[in-house]
Amino acid sequence: MALSRAERWLALLLRLLSRACLALLALLPPPPGPGPGARAVPPPRRELLLLPARRLAALLRARQVTCIEVVEAYVERIKEVNPLINAVVKDRFEEALQEAQQVDKLLSEGPGDDYLEEKFPLLGVPITVKEAFSLHGMPNTSGLVNRRNVIATSDATVVSRLKQAGAIPLGVTNCSELCMWYESSNRVYGRTNNPYDLQRIVGGSSGGEGGVLAAACSVIGVGSDIGGSIRMPAFFNGVFGHKPTTGVVPNDGQFPNAHGARTRFLCTGPMCRYAEDLEPVLRIMAGPGVSKLKLNEKVSLEKIKFHCMDHDGGSVFVSPVDKEILQAQKKVVEHIESDLGVRVQHVSIHKMKYSFQIWSAMMSSQDSNGEEAQRFTDLLGDHGKPVWPLWELMKWLVGMSSHTFPAIALGLTEKLMKLNHSGNAKLVSMGKSLQEEMEALLGQDGVLLYPSHPTIAPKHHSPICMPFNFAYTAIFNVLGLPVTQCPLGLGSEGLPLGIQLVAAAYNDHLTLAVARYLEKAFGGWVLPGKV
Repeated sequence: MALSRAERWLALLLRLLSRACLALLALLPPPPGPGPGARAVPPPRRELLLLPARRLAALLRARQVTCIEVVEAYVERIKEVNPLINAVVKDRFEEALQEAQQVDKLLSEGPGDDYLEEKFPLLGVPITVKEAFSLHGMPNTSGLVNRRNVIATSDATVVSRLKQAGAIPLGVTNCSELCMWYESSNRVYGRTNNPYDLQRIVGGSSGGEGGVLAAACSVIGVGSDIGGSIRMPAFFNGVFGHKPTTGVVPNDGQFPNAHGARTRFLCTGPMCRYAEDLEPVLRIMAGPGVSKLKLNEKVSLEKIKFHCMDHDGGSVFVSPVDKEILQAQKKVVEHIESDLGVRVQHVSIHKMKYSFQIWSAMMSSQDSNGEEAQRFTDLLGDHGKPVWPLWELMKWLVGMSSHTFPAIALGLTEKLMKLNHSGNAKLVSMGKSLQEEMEALLGQDGVLLYPSHPTIAPKHHSPICMPFNFAYTAIFNVLGLPVTQCPLGLGSEGLPLGIQLVAAAYNDHLTLAVARYLEKAFGGWVLPGKV
């Protein structure tokens, strides 16, 4: 399928704008940062900060540690490293300590461990929440200046469920403006830095969650994903992230929420430092919806049909995959084949070459009722007048816009995509065909190994020059497939490597099981600064 005229103009325009803006950024003085020589965050000093949620909850139930000790340790850690990474944008430390006291009081009253584990599986476990989700008493701006005074008066459904399970929120974390870019930076809270290298991005839009988890400032994170917003931050920060099968976990209580066709693509899911925590957190988040999954089925890894695809086939919109990422994926294939005694089938799916175009077309398509997706320019205005992207770009060039350049560029992209109606219809049809092809390939026992992103964590601002690299994650949103991002240790520059594990719809149990297996084989999350 040849590129349409609109697509060629889109690619050319955005690349020219990107390079022009990078040239302007190079003329600006560097932003204030850490002291000379500082690169990664310092390692945590408390062993309590290195425990998975399940083990931490078990220690609390066994009265081997108090909840006050746990929460105080995490509060101290956030105060130590947040000035470097700027991940927690609003804390609730006083409330968290009060809730810790209540947990200790409950434990002192002596209810049985079995009762506590069943009713409060995350009792006393500190968590953080992406600022796009409502957390009572916390800001809910999604990085939009027009919403800087918005305070949540209730909890999002998933947040409420986690709190009911005993989790203690420590605060809310940074995201990209309106959750539609893969660098977490906005005009409300500023920019978040990668714990492994403060000059690198944390990803987006759930970038604050990725950074805070990697820096050992939280145990569990709440993220959302419509184009890779859980998986890219998890990859760049060396932690685990799971995008569930579409429609299993409720998306209520976040801004912006999905409308029209996009309700089929937006997913809420868990982000964790340890693979063993993904499944129990997913169960809590999903609530009754968990019955659609097969989490109680025992997985025999030797019976899984593994498939591997090294790259998307050579899209002109996307960067080539880094050699280190390809090498890490090759090691995974070799380990699976030698350890499990199975053959990993290498596949080449031609339509994946058009991942970005398919995602873009399906994001702007109508739903079954003919309802169109809400325009991004309307969201930027937040119930006011829609934003004019070209006017905002001119304002941005002279430092007068309240929006980030990526948000403005997305508004321009939206305008151009609407000029290609016939091409979009063909791409939507191609997307449906690709979904059928994927489901047939994976079946009920297949897992696809696929790169999480073409590059390791880029330096700040550089995503502007490679704006479509999120296609490696975005394609699975429009296909509705469950995906687990799994870390694979650190590369030569001390930055995280990783891989996506993909299964057919409602087979989340397969990718979660493979993630636990690969964590044991490759070490999972690694402390920042450790090469």
